[in-house]
Amino acid sequence: MTATEATEHDEAEESAIAPTGGTEPQPAPGAIPPQMPPLLAKAAAELVGTAALVAVVVGSGIQATELTKDVGLQLLANSTATVFGLGVLILLLGPVSGAHFNPVVTLAEWWTARRGGPGVTVREAAVYVPAQVVGAILGAVLADAMFGEPLVKWSTHDRSAGHLLLGEVVATAGLILLIFGLARTDRLRFAPVAVASYIGAAYWFTSSTSFANPAVTISRAFTDTFAGIAPGSLAGFIAMQLIGAAAGLALVALIFMRGRETAR
Repeated sequence: MTATEATEHDEAEESAIAPTGGTEPQPAPGAIPPQMPPLLAKAAAELVGTAALVAVVVGSGIQATELTKDVGLQLLANSTATVFGLGVLILLLGPVSGAHFNPVVTLAEWWTARRGGPGVTVREAAVYVPAQVVGAILGAVLADAMFGEPLVKWSTHDRSAGHLLLGEVVATAGLILLIFGLARTDRLRFAPVAVASYIGAAYWFTSSTSFANPAVTISRAFTDTFAGIAPGSLAGFIAMQLIGAAAGLALVALIFMRGRETAR
């Protein structure tokens, strides 16, 4: 066999092994093909992801109070579980829906994309937000069920003090600044670690322990456990979260301001 014949023989074998594109790696069996997921899949990812997040927050809070009476250790357990749970959920569901799990993130993305830029459309936002709220409530009920608590029991934890409301503004503004700052600098690949780390830190440096999420806030009114919030405190928290989101977007526009292109 000549050198030319040997080369042709090797190329034929390679074609038989990889008929769809030479030696390029092929998708793993069951992997999602590189195309835009349908809206139903996105809605399901937001519902399931938000439900899982709330189950982690509420469930770890219940577990912590059963293991220790030290409030500091309870908060440490609650925040640690939330950090790991949130990071995993963003990593898993981010490629499907963007892993918002949060109405203020969805609304902020819609606002930034309203003039034709990348981001959720009005139709997607109208589906995402109800899915997030329903998922959050289901997550709280699931956590209560796992620990033998009443499935729905309105929280008695009043959180209406002014300093707590200020904490929600700060927590939400920081979250929006982080997410959209990463987007502006093309570093969203770090979102699972960065967002989870921020929420874990905000548990400790904000007076409200960083709810920063209207859907999660609503759901935590359904459980009278460590992570709960009284229904009477919901309106104030959600209002401050919306204000914090607006402040966060303003900071993004200021800090990551796009300069004029340099003339050649």
